[in-house]
Amino acid sequence: MDTRQWRDTIAAAQDGDRRALDELVEGWLPLVYNIVGRALNGHADVDDVVQETMLRAVDNLGSLRDPDSFRSWLVAIAMRQIRDRARRRTPAPLDESATSGAADFAELTVLRLQLEGQRREVAEAVRWLDDEDRQLLSLWWLEVAGELTRRELAAAVGISRQHAAVRVQRMKERLETSRGIVRALDGACPDLRELTARWNGRPDSVWRKRLARHIRGCGYCGDTRESVVPPERLLVGIALAPIPVGFTLSLALGGKTAAAATATATVASVSWSAKVMSVLTQPVVAATAGATIVAGGAYVVTQTPDAPPPRVAVSPTAASTHRPPPVVDTPSVSPSPSPSPSATPTKTVRYGSVVDAVDRAPDPDTPPAALPHRPETGVTSTGGAHAVMNHRGDSVTLTGKGYVLVRWQISPQYRAGGLVMPSWTGLRGELFHVASGGGRRMDDPVSATDSTATGMGNATVGYTVLPAGTQQMWQNEYFYLDGSVTLTVNERGADYGLSVFPSSWDAAEKDITTGPDQGVKRYGLVRDTGKDDTPVPQYVTRSTPADAATVAQESRVSAP
Repeated sequence: MDTRQWRDTIAAAQDGDRRALDELVEGWLPLVYNIVGRALNGHADVDDVVQETMLRAVDNLGSLRDPDSFRSWLVAIAMRQIRDRARRRTPAPLDESATSGAADFAELTVLRLQLEGQRREVAEAVRWLDDEDRQLLSLWWLEVAGELTRRELAAAVGISRQHAAVRVQRMKERLETSRGIVRALDGACPDLRELTARWNGRPDSVWRKRLARHIRGCGYCGDTRESVVPPERLLVGIALAPIPVGFTLSLALGGKTAAAATATATVASVSWSAKVMSVLTQPVVAATAGATIVAGGAYVVTQTPDAPPPRVAVSPTAASTHRPPPVVDTPSVSPSPSPSPSATPTKTVRYGSVVDAVDRAPDPDTPPAALPHRPETGVTSTGGAHAVMNHRGDSVTLTGKGYVLVRWQISPQYRAGGLVMPSWTGLRGELFHVASGGGRRMDDPVSATDSTATGMGNATVGYTVLPAGTQQMWQNEYFYLDGSVTLTVNERGADYGLSVFPSSWDAAEKDITTGPDQGVKRYGLVRDTGKDDTPVPQYVTRSTPADAATVAQESRVSAP
């Protein structure tokens, strides 16, 4: 999250712009929540520490001189609140009866981000770290994910960058020990089962040392047959864990009620927390800001889309379960505003005037057609080798000649609703949609026990709903670029993340030819004909609008 992109918003909020202040709170709350959540591992105090952090930030926003330093300033406030909470905590053991059965932050991270393999292992290993290591990890995790810099990490902890390097290295060593414990507990070592028979199941430093001692001397537990990937390589691809539904920020400072805060908002020296409370207690503002005011003056982060409202479904809709006719590789003329899912491609048109047609998934056991091999000289990305985009307005610019992979991660368990598609803007040259892979479409079943569950949601948590006429995305979508283009996330109603990788023909070919017999749902699908009649991705334009979400569904791209 680049502070420079927020400079105008921060300045406007300092000048009293109520919408800017609301946007600032909403936009930076996930970062604070992840820092505090990981540092405290989901303890019951997380909500209070996050709330106090945001209150202090809002209350002291006027004292911030350099908007570019907002991120490091906010992170430092969060770390102070975490340390203050640790100092205030009584040495008496925590009464866990109230939280029995509740998931800690490690478990929530695994579930919400659908982590598997060694990424899951790293997330679960956090449980075994001491408080100081967990606090440092909460920052280092975000550093390797590109959300923080080493300078900001050191400033937040209050040490030099050299000292920070030493602290991080020691923490990583203990994290590796903890990963070994997680791996061993997943195994079937009889001696380990006997050792843990007296363990209550709650990780702590005493049992960490006991288990680590056993692993060092055990040929079974110490035999790592799988290559262990360094944690920083694993964490790069992990997004911010989403804020839980119903998470609230009480903006009443010092026990003030909403009415009291509103009353004091007319005083010239009023605090920023009172100002924001005054703003959010106005029904019109609450509605337009995507917030709900409840008793006691709580700001409920609902992140409602601006317009149109999401079409939330609590169970599969006919549109989400219906399978249209078989795919035809020849692209269609741009669909009408509300095309029928059964509409079939009818006409081949030169590049620049077509979008992908709404089609049905091919038979899972049918291998794809041959993928034409277009010229490759390489694609560079402003997001590096792996750009992860999770927030509205995040973008990455791609330049060169070659293949690009866009990987979808939809999180309907966090926020279901009407999905606003990402858009390709400022296109120079040509952009083709060449293949779909990843082993499944996002509407494929994902559960053997829940027939309603797909990658788009289920009957319990609600569905992510595509706009009418939108081609159903697969887990992996491959594109071919000859020129430059910018991909922008326009998320509003639903929650999703996009990972963008400069890729290659070899990688795409290997992905789409991986069939169900190798543990995936289906073979991939080839869309590239090798000619200019290959489908152009939806929501693409040669213009660069101020708001990328305004790119029309029926995109018209003139020939280069």
